[in-house]
Amino acid sequence: MTITIIGSGKVGASAALNCGLRELDDVLLLDIVQGLPQGEAMDINHQLSERGIDCYVQGSNDYHDMQGSDIVVLVAGIGRKPGMTRMDLLKTNSGIVGEVAQQIREYADECKLIVVTNPLDPMTFVALKQTGFRRNMVMGMGGMLDLSRFKNFISEALEISRGSIHAMVIGEHGENMLPLIRFSSIAGIPLQEFLSDGQTSEIFEKTRNVAAQVISAKGATTHAPGNAIATIAEAIIRDKKSVIPVSTFLDGEYGAHNLCIGVPAVIGSNGLDKIIELRLNDYEKKIFNKGVLDVKGAIESIGLN
Repeated sequence: MTITIIGSGKVGASAALNCGLRELDDVLLLDIVQGLPQGEAMDINHQLSERGIDCYVQGSNDYHDMQGSDIVVLVAGIGRKPGMTRMDLLKTNSGIVGEVAQQIREYADECKLIVVTNPLDPMTFVALKQTGFRRNMVMGMGGMLDLSRFKNFISEALEISRGSIHAMVIGEHGENMLPLIRFSSIAGIPLQEFLSDGQTSEIFEKTRNVAAQVISAKGATTHAPGNAIATIAEAIIRDKKSVIPVSTFLDGEYGAHNLCIGVPAVIGSNGLDKIIELRLNDYEKKIFNKGVLDVKGAIESIGLN
């Protein structure tokens, strides 16, 4: 396996480091900014070297160097600034993602593509359409990132080890994400057995709003996205058949058509092996469907419906 990460800013560099620390394979950092991917590659290699890890990170400004990559991570685009929503990035990043997708199709047409650029769900749709790949080959990272935040707040509220928590977040990676309290557990015991109504509401809202707080405090989210990317890449490389929430194209699942949005899926060497359809209650359906409408509107606004 060879992993290419397109976009060598903070998230791309963190993804490269996390892939290296997990010893997944060699990584190519690719960026249009001269010197940036090369410098990040050197810095990461120095850390991996001290740890005795033989995965090698290379930096490049030439798309040709991604020839034949097995996994491509698309991070290219402008990031959120304090006060911005993910949808504020829509038109600029749809152009960037569309152009990069053409390069991916030319040089890595058999890859599994992990999309990270925001707004995540519309950008996953753009990447899918512009590459022409089968739907199992293209997935968006957002749900795995939201899940990591959800687990952290559960751990803080209950003072329970993070390792005992199994949780799920689906829906739009944005203001309409859906942390699934009802489908989460502590060592197999339903999460609802542990939480009061007040705690449930607090964790729900914290999970949905925390990204903006991190961006306001430090300018960008970096480490959790880098880890989320590596988790998906590892599931593919090691054929783990992991159940991970990813943004994927829906064709009737969850009653949605012709868009990408976050749902639980089995991820292995073929990419997305299977979508898992949960039986949502009326409240959960309402939130999920609101996200569907927002994503559809975003797709229509850039002329890809």
